[in-house]
Parts: sequence; structure tokens; C-alpha cells
Amino acid sequence: MAPLARWCVRHRLVAVLLWLVTLAGITAGAVVAGTAYSNDYATPGTESSRATQLLNDGFPRLSGDSDTVVWHTAQGTVKAADVEQAMTHTLDRIADLPGVATVTSPYEGARSGQISGDGHTAYATVTFDDRAQNIDKAEAQKVVDTAKAAETDGLQVELGGRAIGLTESSGGHIAEVVGVIVAAVVLFLAFGSLAASLLPIATALVSVGTAYAGIVLLGHVMTVADFAPMLGMLIGLGVGIDYALFIVTRHRRGLKRGLTVTEAATSAVATTGRAVVFAGATVCIALLGMLILRLSFLNGVAIAASLTVVLTVAASVTLLPALLSLIGMRALSRRERRKLDEHGPEPEVPTGLAARWSAFVERHPKKLGAVALAVMALLALPTLGLHLGTSDQGNDPKTATTRQAYDLLADGFGPGVNGPLTLVTKVDGAQDKLALDNLDTTLRGTEGVASVSPVTYNTGGDTAYLSVVPESSPQSTQTSDLVDRLRDDVLPRAETGTSLDTHVGGLTAGYDDFADVIVGKLPLFVGVVIGLGCLLLLLAFRSVGIPLKAAAMNVAAVASAFGVVVAIFQWGWGSELLGLGSAGPIEPFLPVIMVSVLFGLSMDYQVFLVSRMYEEWLETGDNRRAVRVGLAETSRVINSAAVIMISVFLAFVLSGDRVIAMFGIALASAVALDAFVLRTLLVPALMHMLGGANWWLPRWLDRRMPRISIEPPEARAAAAAATAAEKIGTEEPARATIPGQRADGDDPVTDESLDDELVVLVKERQQDVRDIPG
Repeated sequence: MAPLARWCVRHRLVAVLLWLVTLAGITAGAVVAGTAYSNDYATPGTESSRATQLLNDGFPRLSGDSDTVVWHTAQGTVKAADVEQAMTHTLDRIADLPGVATVTSPYEGARSGQISGDGHTAYATVTFDDRAQNIDKAEAQKVVDTAKAAETDGLQVELGGRAIGLTESSGGHIAEVVGVIVAAVVLFLAFGSLAASLLPIATALVSVGTAYAGIVLLGHVMTVADFAPMLGMLIGLGVGIDYALFIVTRHRRGLKRGLTVTEAATSAVATTGRAVVFAGATVCIALLGMLILRLSFLNGVAIAASLTVVLTVAASVTLLPALLSLIGMRALSRRERRKLDEHGPEPEVPTGLAARWSAFVERHPKKLGAVALAVMALLALPTLGLHLGTSDQGNDPKTATTRQAYDLLADGFGPGVNGPLTLVTKVDGAQDKLALDNLDTTLRGTEGVASVSPVTYNTGGDTAYLSVVPESSPQSTQTSDLVDRLRDDVLPRAETGTSLDTHVGGLTAGYDDFADVIVGKLPLFVGVVIGLGCLLLLLAFRSVGIPLKAAAMNVAAVASAFGVVVAIFQWGWGSELLGLGSAGPIEPFLPVIMVSVLFGLSMDYQVFLVSRMYEEWLETGDNRRAVRVGLAETSRVINSAAVIMISVFLAFVLSGDRVIAMFGIALASAVALDAFVLRTLLVPALMHMLGGANWWLPRWLDRRMPRISIEPPEARAAAAAATAAEKIGTEEPARATIPGQRADGDDPVTDESLDDELVVLVKERQQDVRDIPG
């Protein structure tokens, strides 16, 4: 790491230009190529996917996205001559628009089912040439504009459907701007230097901008969900600013110790930079764990998010040191520079609230640990009622045309009309057709069914389908129960003695199958992610207890964060107030992505906190001191990083996208609980109670494990020698920059003799606040 940092510092302009050229080049490529996102929830092998395939093969004209135009009159009926004339003319204009395949009007033929019983509401079906993810937003917008032009004081026109949903305005880039501004304010308050506070922002923006454009290009070679760029930006801004914050903090500490700008930047990357790379690796491992689920929809999300993390780590250890060398001593505030000039380098010792809190935790580990556990358990309780499903346009904000169309249809025709089930089957012979003709009678008598359409055969007569409208809404558990009832009971009995093999598809069936596949693979996924993370911590800290505690803390953070998500989004506590629409189920892919992201982010704080404790443990062998010093010296920077990350995540609530808002609130909740409850309270409390057992490792395992270190041993030895020398009043800090050589460059020494010298220096120095027990 040190040679890389030195090269970036010496060739700082080249390093900066390389990043800017990369950003410009990839962005230009993304602009030229355009977007090609796909929200393909298909789960090959499931019944809903087979139903979709049969429908597409037998009825090609139905393969495009179907949307609705809904109109409502408060007085009179939709059958009034003026209303019928206006809407017929409007529907004819929509049918002539590019991208529209067919328009089914309620005024044509015997389509009375498209007019509500009270006569106040009617709807038409608009079928596009292609699926929603492939429809140009401009084409969908023309349909909206044409339909809305028919509105009058007495006629309300609204539109719903996936393609129409593309036209709903989002928060634009307000979320990113707000998050960045809040992060900049927190950084300025922490550093007191405008230049230093802007560097983490600049580093994160360059890396995240490059990643965003890269994700656009990635969408052309694999399935990438449309929310993947926003999710990548959300994660990238959070971790990118945090990683840069840790390195800048270490750099500033080096400047205060009297190091030159070059030495401080190089040392920061060689020490904290290694922890950043390690932390970034854990995030990527957790994200790439989604690949074991073998779902194309999640593969693209995993690779896109991992790409963002890789680029933020790369920028933190290359672009950031170059920028640090450019601003020079301005990384310190004016007051800090003046103090350095007047008094010279001074050792930093933990003081103030951080030191007092650390001592307080040491005095009351059992009580504080119990409080932390109670808080986490209370917040995790709603998770027990987690209902996985996909929110629909009934969860959109009340002002959205998609939400108003959804509500008009539900009021006029019943909630099930917003998500009918589609039953599709191959047909072979007269006996199959007779059974199908009798099936609608059976279905109408089935619990939970509101209405059934007549059977429709394709031109070849070998495929048929019929629609079943449930009594409940698409996201309701009653609709999911109906799907199971049809598949397990009703259809098998109706198919007896025939060759029919009827598959149940539709919105609810597809999402239920998707959720079932994910839930079935979730234990394996969680086990792999936690197992790999624990293995990394085991190698880094050579302790059995540290990885086990980290795994337990991560599970606790995920459970409590899900509790908050369930309360807000599923129970609806404040969701309308936040502009997130009404209550609804939790997206089925959320647990997988959340476990990946939260596990990675939690590991960041674990690494930065425990690495300092481990360093102190290696130097003193005193667990109480190690925990006390580690918490006192890292809590401030961890809390600052957490505030930044929480601010960035919460800002994405302004994005206008329910899924992204769900991620933002979940991640913000998890980071807040992780930083302020787990890492600064429960973890140190447990470590005080466990004592030396924290660092226990069986000898046979110790002998067989490779030795790795988050911070290079020579850097740790040099830092220890410098600290010890400063505290006994030496004029020049001891140097141990070359392993195996004395600081004065004379006689070679062994590791044992160097350790003996350090022990003597530590014993001779005067006691400071770090030695005062709680």
C-alpha cells in the first residue's frame, strides 16, 4: 500500500487526471449506449414462469405490457353521450400512438364488464407492443398526455400500469444533493477545515459517478434492475465518504504528530488504507454472496453494487492521497496549524466525551449490555410479522395518477381487478375443451373468487387461458391463499381424467413464486455470507470470539432494521406522511440485498473498532485497557462516519421511489443501531465481561492459520515506538521503519529485542488517561 500511496502523491496531477479521464470516458460511453435495465422477476421452473411462457407462445399479441385508462364521473354516468363521445375519440387517438398494439374500449361490443355497476367508472385496456422494461418513457408519456387531455370538470381520467409508472416523476437528484450537503456539513464540523471536508465528498463523487456510468453499460450485457444504479449510488456515497473520512482522519493525525504532508498521506494509506481495503472486501464478499441464489435479477444488482464499492475503495487509496498532497497543510484547520507552529507536534490522547464514555462502559458493562439488548430486541419484534410480497401501484403516493387509477378501479370493480390471475394450459382434444368450459363454473364457486372470464383459445386451438379476478387486492395474503388453493386443490380436481395441465400466473402468483424461491435459498445465502465474513475476521484478529460476536451483532442489526422497515412500510406508521404511499408488503428481494449490504457495512465498523483494540492488546496484553483505548480512540470517528452514512441514506427517501426509500430507511436504521448501540455500547460491554477470552484461539488452529494483518506490523511497531517516545519526553520519536534494523541504523535487532525496548519505554513513560481504569 505504501508504494502505491507514494506514487500517487509524487504524481498527484497524473493520478487526478487518470480518474477524471476514466469518469469522462465511461460516462460518454453510457450516454451513447443509453439504458437497458430490466426488472425481470422471472424464476425459471416455477409455475408462474411456465404460465407466462405458454401465454406468450400461444397469444403473441398479449405479450406486451397491458395498462389501463380509467375515467370517472361524479354525476351522471360514463354511458352519457358526451362522455362516451369524448372517451371514444381519446381511445382512438391512443390506438394510433407509436408503441401501442391494441386498445380495448368498454363501448365496443358486449364489454359491460368494463363499466362499474353504478355506471360512474369505466376503464379501457391499452396493450403496448413490448414489455414495460423495454418501452420508451416518451411513448408512455404520450399515452398519458393524450388521455389526460380528455379531462373536464366533471370527468376525471387516470392511468395505471407498469408502463405508465415509468412516467411518474421522481425526486430527481434531490436525494443525492441533500445527502452530499449534509455529509459536507458534518465533515466540516469534524475537521474545521473546508479543504479537508471537501476531499471525501470529491473522492466519493468521482468514484460513484464512474460506477453509475459503468452500471448503465453493464445493463447491456446482463440483467440489471432499474433501481440498481440508485442502490449503487446510495451504497457508494455512504461507504465512499466514510472510507475517505477514515483516511483523512489518519492523515490529519500524522500532520499533528509532525510528519510531512507526503509522509502523513503515505502513512495513512499504508495503515488505515489497508483497513479500508479489508472492509471493502467484506462488503463485496457479502454482496457477491447473492450470486449463489442463481437469480439473474439479483446477479445484476450484486455485481453493480460490488462495482461501486470496488471503485470507491480504489479512489480512497489512489485519488484521495493525491488530493491530500495537493491541499498540503490545509488539511488542518487554521487553529490547528497555528497551534502546531507555536507548540510543535503533540501526542494525541483520548479526552472529552469519548474517554468518559469509554470509562463509563467499563464500569457498568452488565447494565449497559442489558439495555442495549433490550433496545435491539424491542425493535426486532415487528420482524416476526414480516410479509413478503410486492407492493403495487396502490402503494404509490396519493397524488400519483397510478394510485388514483388503482383506487378508482378498486372502488368501482373491487380490489382484485387490479391484479387478476391468469390460468393458462395446453389443450388436446374435445375432452380438454369440455373440461375447460366447465371450469369457469367451478372457479366461480371457489372461495375468494370475484369473477371469471370466458375461456379464450388461440388461433390453433391448442392453448387456452382465462382470467380470475380475486375478491382481494394483489398484495393481500388472501390473494396468495387463493393462488395456493387453485394450485393445490381446485385445478387438480378439475383436470382429473384429462390431459390438461393448467398453470396459475399473474401478478400475485409471479411475486409469490419469486418470494418462495428466495426464502428457500435464504438460509444457505445467510450461512455463506456470515461464514466468509467470520473467516476473514478470524484470519485478521486470530480470535474465535471476535468473529462470533461480529456475526451475532450483524444478525441483531439486520433483525432490528427489518423491524423498523415493517413498522413503516408494512404497518404504515408514517409512510403517507413521508410521501411513501400506503402500507404494503415488503419486497421479496429486500431481505437478500439488505443482508448483503448490512453485513458488509457492519463489518466496516467492526474492523475499525476491533483493529484498534487488537493493536492495544498486542502491545499490552491488558484486555480492559485494550477495550477502553480502542473505544475511546475510534468512537468519535465511527460516530461521525455513522452520522454521514445515516444522512446519505435517509436523503434517498426523497427519491420518490418506494423501493429505494425502503432501502434508505433500512440502511439508515441499521447503521444508527450498529454505530450507537452495538459498536459503542454492546460490543465493548461484552468484551469487558469476557476479558482475555476475547482473544482466545486454539494453539493447533493458530499454527495452521496464515498470518495476515490489517495494519503492517512495521507500521504498528513504529507507531508504538513513536507514542512511547513522545510520552517520556524524548525530543525525536523513535523510528522503526525497517524491520530487523535498529532505529539509529546501527545494529540489527530481533523482533524480541524490539518488543523488549518498547516494553521498557511504555513502563518508563508517565501515566495518561488511557491508563486510568474505569
